[in-house]
Amino acid sequence: MKNQRLRTMALSVALSTGLLAAAGQAQEVDQVLREGAQKVAAAQASQKRVDQIADTTYDLLQQFKTVNKQIEGLRVYNAQLERQIANQVEIMNDLEESIENATVMERQILPLAVRMLDALEQFVKLDLPFQRDERLEQIRHVRENLDSARFTTAEKFRQVLELYDIEGEYSRTIDQFDGLVQIDGEDRKVTFLRVGRIALLFQTPDQKVTGVWDRETGSWQTADEFRAAVAQGIRIAKKQAAIDIMTLPIPAPEAAQ
Repeated sequence: MKNQRLRTMALSVALSTGLLAAAGQAQEVDQVLREGAQKVAAAQASQKRVDQIADTTYDLLQQFKTVNKQIEGLRVYNAQLERQIANQVEIMNDLEESIENATVMERQILPLAVRMLDALEQFVKLDLPFQRDERLEQIRHVRENLDSARFTTAEKFRQVLELYDIEGEYSRTIDQFDGLVQIDGEDRKVTFLRVGRIALLFQTPDQKVTGVWDRETGSWQTADEFRAAVAQGIRIAKKQAAIDIMTLPIPAPEAAQ
């Protein structure tokens, strides 16, 4: 009996010891599992932070690339603006120089226009006496415009050149017009015939008197022998006859000196 109790007690102690050992091992396993779970959670949190940092880094990298492209575009644009500004500065310098030159030219144009009018007036007075009053009146009118503030310098000079064009046209045309000529002390109505600047003639309406301007004497001379030719010339000038050869009293050209 005594031995039986001893074995029972030993078994109880052994079972208790085993249970205690098993309980201790279970606690260790739980502790390990908890620590493992904590590490997994920590790892997951770390991975999440890493992913967030990676996403943030990627976004920053894309922003950096975008900003770099914008900076490069701005550099190209700024370089283009610099070239445009340099070109505009060059144009402004050219304009300033042109304005200065234009001011100098403007001061020279008016005196030149005056001299041109003086020369043209003298020329008209020495030219064949056709429509002399009208031509001198045109010169006088333009001369008044030169003193007027209503016209620009360019317009004033244009009017002078226009007079020169008109006078130049007389050398290339044939024309007829009515007027008065003193014949035998009496003013007679006649028809004048101008052939360029080489001949100025007249003829009475009844064709009984025909005359020609003599440059040497500065007077009208009788030219009845050219009555038919002058009558034909007047018809040609009036466009009543076709252009044809005319025999007219034209002085021989002077030899060049």
